Amino acid sequence: MTDSRSATGSKIPSVADATSHVADAYRGGMRLLPAGVCLITTRHNNEHNGMIATAVTSVSAEPPTLLVCVNRHASMFGMIQETGNFCVNVLSKEAVSLVNVFSNSSRRAERFQTGDWTVSDQGYPICAEALVSFECRLAKIVDWHTHGIFLGEVTRVIHPRADAAPLLYMDRRFHHLNELVVTEV
Repeated sequence: MTDSRSATGSKIPSVADATSHVADAYRGGMRLLPAGVCLITTRHNNEHNGMIATAVTSVSAEPPTLLVCVNRHASMFGMIQETGNFCVNVLSKEAVSLVNVFSNSSRRAERFQTGDWTVSDQGYPICAEALVSFECRLAKIVDWHTHGIFLGEVTRVIHPRADAAPLLYMDRRFHHLNELVVTEV
């Protein structure tokens, strides 16, 4: 292992090239990347379904497209694939109670009994505690090892709580911003 120096002169440890070391370092490094917490919902066989996700990002504005990564073993993988539709609810800090319910398969029956919900014209569950909700039509699935990358064309945007603080996930804990501070570059 060798050390490099950052612009400030502090040591930056490098990682050996062995695959297991890189994979461990990758997992450790990704824990330090703050991510917005989203609740992905759909309606499958006339039942509402949902899962928590942090691997969500914008792909393009023309056409408006979101990317959502879903593990192939998650029940939502097949549901989104079959229905061809999903909704991305970007959660506010007030929605933190939904995380445990939607992250735990043994609590599946409680999922839409917790929190405030509305249903869109298309039948998507919309979380009233979301900052914003994006209704999406599945445009493409890209297979990547353990996950499917769902590309969804946004068909409608709803702003239930655009003024609320976002729920963030970093280093295996949930956080929220008390205030947004703008730093000029």
